[in-house]
This record gives sequence, C-alpha cells and structure tokens, in this order.
Amino acid sequence: MKFVVIIPARYQSSRLSGKPLIKLKGVSMIVRTYRQCIKAVSKKLVYVATDDSRIRDECLSNKIKVIMTPKRCLTGTDRVFEASKKIKADTYINVQGDEPLFNPNDLKKLIKAIRKYPKDVITGYCEIFDKKKYQDVNVPKVVVSEDGHILYASRAPIPSNRKNKFVQAWRQVCAYAFPKKKLHLFAKKKRKTKLEGIEDLEYLRFLELGVKLRALKMSRKSIAVDTKENVHTVSKFINKYRKI
Repeated sequence: MKFVVIIPARYQSSRLSGKPLIKLKGVSMIVRTYRQCIKAVSKKLVYVATDDSRIRDECLSNKIKVIMTPKRCLTGTDRVFEASKKIKADTYINVQGDEPLFNPNDLKKLIKAIRKYPKDVITGYCEIFDKKKYQDVNVPKVVVSEDGHILYASRAPIPSNRKNKFVQAWRQVCAYAFPKKKLHLFAKKKRKTKLEGIEDLEYLRFLELGVKLRALKMSRKSIAVDTKENVHTVSKFINKYRKI
C-alpha cells in the first residue's frame, strides 16, 4: 500500500493569523511539524500543502517538498484532496500543520492501522485529564463507541451530565488517514455540511455523509496551536525538554 503524509498549512487562520510561520525557539511551527513527521517516515513521503507563497518559501528554504493548493479550500482535508491530484497514493495521511510537538510514534501507529484497515478513515484521539481542557472550546472533544468508532465530536464539553460535572473525556489528535475514495467523497461537498459548519470541525462532514471514523488511541504529547496561549505553552515545553 502506498501512502503519503500531507501537512496542510494556511496563513490566514481566523484565530491566529500566520501561525505556520510563528517561531518556536527559532524554528517555525511548520518546520517543527515536518521534522516530527520525518522521524517516523522517509522525507520522500512528506509534503506540505499550502496556498501561501510565504509558507512555500519557508518550506523550500528548509528543503521541504511543497505543493501549492487553491485558497478556496474549506478545510485542511480539502487541501489534502487538492494535493492528492498531484500525488498518487492509496492512502493520504493528514498531520495538521499546527502540531509542532506531534509524536512520531503516533504516526507509526497510524501507518500500522492503515495496513490493517485500508478502507477506513482513521483518526487519532487521547484522554483528557484536565477540566480546563474539557471546557475549552479550542479543544475538540470526541466520544468513542465500544467497537472503536467516533460517535460524535464537539467543541462543547462532551460527554456531559445533569450536574455539568467533569467525569471523563477524550480529545481529538489532529492526525487522520483517508483512503482515496473516501477523501474524494469528502471533497465532493463544495460547502461545509450542517454540523461541520456549526462546530467548525471538519471530520464531522464524514459522519454527516454516513462514513464511519475508526478511532485510534494516541499519546497525549501533541498540542495543537490555535491561540497565543498555546504558543506560550509549546514554547515553554520546547525550552524545558528539547534541544535544537
């Protein structure tokens, strides 16, 4: 089975403009995300997909393969689809460009899963132990069925109860695997589906189209960067634990 890793990255983020180029201890976020991926797979298999010349130039200056995609892309997954027009593969792995601490072992685990379930859309999740994250709308929460599929995802604190008390919860890890046919099905929709638009969570589109999402448990090491507070948290982690 042939797979590639696509890292979608756009400059005009509504919550944190220009975030792929934010420097974290002197290294841009997009370069850090790429470096985490190539700890797990050959650099020949990893591409950045972007619509911005500044991100393209940053990639080229760091010898990263980059594909230009249209600005009209609704989501990162739509951008992966655009990249798939230029790169032939059976499965496309999406690692979001705002995951500078992404765990390479999770990528290895995802690759192992696509070999076992080649026809499934697979997405990562991990447990939340922090009530603050549970209540944070910037942290997408998921609920998983007993047979290991995503039942729903929300920015709201789910699962919940009558007392609005934090008991147990899980969050999304921004790494996905798409078989070609199901990626194409996703991209056929030229506008966001209803729940996807309300929640601003792209993989709800799959659920609304009747596509099952296989849930793959991953580590809690990743931190998606959506806010200035996230930048501060990641920078502190890098300063404390990592060397360049």
